[in-house]
Amino acid sequence: MTYQETLPGLGELRLVPVDPAADAALLHGWVTQPWARFWGMGGYTVDEVREVYAFLDGLATHHAYLIDLDGVPAGLFQTYQPEADPVGERYPVRPGDVGLHLLLAADRRTPGLTSAVCPALFRFLFTDPARQRIVVEPDVRNDRALRRLEREGFTLDAEIDMPDKRARLAFLTRHRFEADQVVPA
Repeated sequence: MTYQETLPGLGELRLVPVDPAADAALLHGWVTQPWARFWGMGGYTVDEVREVYAFLDGLATHHAYLIDLDGVPAGLFQTYQPEADPVGERYPVRPGDVGLHLLLAADRRTPGLTSAVCPALFRFLFTDPARQRIVVEPDVRNDRALRRLEREGFTLDAEIDMPDKRARLAFLTRHRFEADQVVPA
């Protein structure tokens, strides 16, 4: 386990590193669903999913985690160093930038799940004091993700051409996140 946090009303969230061999079938079951079309793996086989996550597992710059909620897999969370990723060739990377990808399992749709999980993931990322800004690059057609990012405090930025999509850059600074987390007395 990498991180653990209690989400009021939802249970215990744990981030567990993906085991490519053990988790490939589970991940395949998610990434090939129509609701996961923007993940870009809709036509992949279980073996291809395993290969992708085995490759990522071998990189020091990219990490994949299962999001576990009260012992039940609820999603996939990936982090990366933008300077070691194609996105880093498309914007001026700053020291302290960290990238993320998030896929919540549709079969775990619970009211308030995304609103609780996202800030927990951001808190996890910002436990490293060197991290100052979260970078995401959703597909420009993913209106739902773009609206969610704005609600979470991200600033939408330029559109960029990635190898597999037209994307929209968005950034969340540590300062903005921490300011938004302050609860008035």
